[in-house]
Amino acid sequence: MTVNQQIEHWLTAHKSALMPVKRPFVTLSYAQSWDGSITTRTGESLALSGAEANRLTHQLRSLHDGILVGIGTVLTDDPQLTVRDWPGANPQPIVLDSRLRMPTTARLCRHADKNCWILTRLKDDSEYGDQVEIMTLASDAEGRVNLPDALALLWKKGIKMLMVEGGSHVITAFLQAQLADALVLTVAPTLVGGYKGVGHLGITSKAQLPQIRPLHAQMLGDDLIMWGDLNYQEYVEA
Repeated sequence: MTVNQQIEHWLTAHKSALMPVKRPFVTLSYAQSWDGSITTRTGESLALSGAEANRLTHQLRSLHDGILVGIGTVLTDDPQLTVRDWPGANPQPIVLDSRLRMPTTARLCRHADKNCWILTRLKDDSEYGDQVEIMTLASDAEGRVNLPDALALLWKKGIKMLMVEGGSHVITAFLQAQLADALVLTVAPTLVGGYKGVGHLGITSKAQLPQIRPLHAQMLGDDLIMWGDLNYQEYVEA
């Protein structure tokens, strides 16, 4: 099977399995350089993936019910989050935006076939129009949107498979909360020396770090694609 077929078969198997809790199955998917960078030190957007890996990203989008990014990604990249280079339906666009900074001019506010969902901790006092749906949720200890509550709400609204594309703060938050179930990582053959895709997880013991098992890896064009299930070790107090 091709890389695309292998990953689709793997994700489809997860889709047919029942989750033990009522929240979406969460796939982290992003591209990084060989040194782990997803952007430059100045925060400039980087197109790291080659053409084949870009097609895989669009295929992954078509396999998920929703796609989530943080407000930082919207402000930097103004993404569309649509399926363009692969046949399939667009996923539901979702933005984590604790302080409701979403620009009314963002392309996600003018989505062709789906209203953009914004997950925030503030009451909506803005004028986004009828192409945006604001969902106000409780805050966590750091004043951000409470992720377990957010995922429970998305489940109730029909999101059973959720793709998380970034950025770094969002990827790190899902890993810290142990709410990411799988990872599809594109590693581009370049060195950047910029900001990493995964930040500090607050873990000091190697035994407690998230593990990817089983791990699959294969070249796709010039890029290395790595994918697998994320496993978390329970903390055992000495």
